[in-house]
Amino acid sequence: MDRRTEAVAPLTRPETGATDRARAAPVVSLRGAALAYGDRVLWRDLDLDVRPGEFLAVLGPNGSGKTSLLRVLLGRQQLTAGTVTVLGRSPCRGGRNIGYVPQQKYLPAHTMLRARDLVRLGIDGHRWGLPLAPRTVRRRVDEILESVGAMPYADVPVGRLSGGEQQRVRIAQALATDPRIMLCDEPLLSLDLQHQRTVTTLVDGRRRSADTAVVFVTHEINPVLGLVDRVLYLAPGGFRVGPPDEVMTTSTLSRLYGTQVDVVRVRGRIVVAGAPDAATVHHHATGPNGGRGP
Repeated sequence: MDRRTEAVAPLTRPETGATDRARAAPVVSLRGAALAYGDRVLWRDLDLDVRPGEFLAVLGPNGSGKTSLLRVLLGRQQLTAGTVTVLGRSPCRGGRNIGYVPQQKYLPAHTMLRARDLVRLGIDGHRWGLPLAPRTVRRRVDEILESVGAMPYADVPVGRLSGGEQQRVRIAQALATDPRIMLCDEPLLSLDLQHQRTVTTLVDGRRRSADTAVVFVTHEINPVLGLVDRVLYLAPGGFRVGPPDEVMTTSTLSRLYGTQVDVVRVRGRIVVAGAPDAATVHHHATGPNGGRGP
């Protein structure tokens, strides 16, 4: 069970309206972007802007390049073609203004790294030169852990925490640099519904309070359906970008997969039936917000 409390995101700023957001300079921008491994093209001709305060969900089957897109934004993977800028510059490793929540991996129970140690690495693990004052760092660590409801287990080894508790700590680590962008890679995997809600509430709380852009990779849109501004759907037949009501449709997904895919809405949830689970279908899809696949 999660040792709880609801999220209060640190360093709050006025919430940005949709009109102001549209005028703001993008924090992520891709133009004609393509990514391939050898002869296998994951995606190409991708034009995408993500603006401050926007929540972008990235969906698609296994092998479609969702995690690879985050690696590009983190400066860990080079594009095959096209350009990318993050906060107006070429992406680089260890950028201070990017908070990264990696895919969940359970740590061995004997791991002695405590929750507060992990968050401290987010504050000064990348720094060169003179260290920060220990009292200042400890106060900042405590503030961040408190903001995500993780203070009750601040001194517990991470390997002894539940999956939901570990994800709270990872989000705290991502918040440690006061990020302008949060990149979340399948943060809901292996979590029950209660912990999924906790994670999405924490991430969305940060977005709303600090105008932080969120790029959220997930296999399942329903836990974030009420939060998402746009969806980027990557599939064997290309991609589509737009509001959920435009992207998550029978006609759009059938085009992207090159086979019949049914999308049904039931009690506010989206059910997708017939979509292949791996990138094995190769048809082209085009449209005003769509791109061609390999």
